[in-house]
Amino acid sequence: MDLGLKDKRVLVAGASRGIGLAVAAGFLREGARVAMLARSAGPLDEVLCRLQEEYGPERVLAFPADCSDAAAWPSILDRIGSAWGGLDVAIANVGDGRGPQEALPDAERFAEAWGSNFSAAEATARATLPLLEASGGCLLFVSSIAGLEYIGAPTDYSVAKTALVALTKQMARRLAPRVRVNCLAPGNVYFPGGSWDAKIQADPQRVEALIQATVPMKRFGTPAEMADAVLFLCSERAAFITGSCLVVDGGQTVGLH
Repeated sequence: MDLGLKDKRVLVAGASRGIGLAVAAGFLREGARVAMLARSAGPLDEVLCRLQEEYGPERVLAFPADCSDAAAWPSILDRIGSAWGGLDVAIANVGDGRGPQEALPDAERFAEAWGSNFSAAEATARATLPLLEASGGCLLFVSSIAGLEYIGAPTDYSVAKTALVALTKQMARRLAPRVRVNCLAPGNVYFPGGSWDAKIQADPQRVEALIQATVPMKRFGTPAEMADAVLFLCSERAAFITGSCLVVDGGQTVGLH
């Protein structure tokens, strides 16, 4: 199926590993041009070299930056505009699911989680929206099933991801038909260096038992599977989809909604 993504101009936040990296690589395979953002310059440079070698330097840009830093955005968008003349797709893939298990974490910790899991995504949307409105493009937030149901994830993380789902619906309704806005809610996704990797190293038997008991598909999801869903939602094949939150969790929350 041709997704109609050839030559699309795409920005992916959190692109140096995990879901973000898989999304960036997926768009490149479909013929798009991709600007990757990540806070850590070292891992981002390593990924940039590999992807530029495979897809060509003119199709891949990289910016070591914190998405929540408003001062960083003008130069990023200026460079994208100079190179490609605009932007068609923005992927706000930010956040960290690690956190304490208190019912209500202390105020400092809660604010930190809100900043990394919601405010950084909000800043990404705020910065890229004028370019998306100009191109008639689409915006996608990466939330979590923790934002939809209680699954034992940290309270602060879950609340921030819930807010992303609400933001998706608000923006989608108010921006249609000019810009489509959707959301992905991944379940348990494994990749090296991720939060599940650390949990497996600490107690592999407990993690395996948890997955077997709570995920009907009896396994973790992969970044590539999440990327496939993202590419579809941002493609011409999803032109009538806006304001949606697509759950990709191996059936974990079936019956809980």
